[in-house]
Amino acid sequence: MAAFTAQDVKSLREKTGCGMMDCKKALAQAEGNMDAAIDFLREQGLAKQAKKSGRIAAEGVAYAQTNADNTCGVVIEVNAETDFVAKNADFQAFVKTCADTVMEQNPADVDALLECKASGSEETVAALLQEKVLTIGENIKIRRFVRYEGKVVTYIHAAGRIGVMVKFDTDVDAASDAFVSYGKDVAMQIAALNTLYLNEASVPAEVIEHEKEIMIAQMKQDPKMANKPEQVLAKIVDGKVGKFYKENCLVDQEFVKDSSMTVGKYTEKVAKDLGGSIAIVDFVRFEKGEGLEKRQDNFAEEVAGMVK
Repeated sequence: MAAFTAQDVKSLREKTGCGMMDCKKALAQAEGNMDAAIDFLREQGLAKQAKKSGRIAAEGVAYAQTNADNTCGVVIEVNAETDFVAKNADFQAFVKTCADTVMEQNPADVDALLECKASGSEETVAALLQEKVLTIGENIKIRRFVRYEGKVVTYIHAAGRIGVMVKFDTDVDAASDAFVSYGKDVAMQIAALNTLYLNEASVPAEVIEHEKEIMIAQMKQDPKMANKPEQVLAKIVDGKVGKFYKENCLVDQEFVKDSSMTVGKYTEKVAKDLGGSIAIVDFVRFEKGEGLEKRQDNFAEEVAGMVK
């Protein structure tokens, strides 16, 4: 059996909200595999779907911006070691420079961005990065970015904890106050609900099959369900899949500002009010530190070391 640590148990509790003993049992059953342990807890009906936001976070900022007429946008994540540095004006200016450079030069990836001449500077982004590391005194890393061309709206939540960019197909003026307000509503929805997919068609078949396996395993744990005919169970699973779509697909989600309609219906209403057509094409949501291990500092040991 693969070994697991107390930190693994703690991490699993943070991701699932389950009790310590249940998490220990799940990790033992899964031989230390975190994803398999999450599936085990879900099959037992103890945990809901684990989304990316449940992972341990690092520090830094997720930043998003558009150009003046909302025809090009960028969302970027830059990591630092502490939250203190993330609030530093010099660090924030560097992040904006990186976003400006991506918008202006459209590099293929982070390595290409580092080789670009930084926006408004004679230095490369890599040289500017090294300069910031020396002056700020922390390791800084440009982790990822996405650039869209077209009609786009961006939104930053909680001073850079989450950055969202949404792309639209529309004949409405994308720079108008009414359209930007609508776009921000959609982006805020994505930020708040950690939306995973645009619509049913965008959900990979293997994801649905995996969800069905979890659902069937859950029903087998329920004495009331265990003896029901297969065709009845199949209909129940279909209903649960429909619920999965409503919870995880943007256009099918209940609109957080008005529960009487879905995001899709809200989009139709705004399009009618503005006398045009609007379709949500794509979106990206970055949460700072998503999937990264946060540095674990022991303050007592640090103080003891300083005394010595």
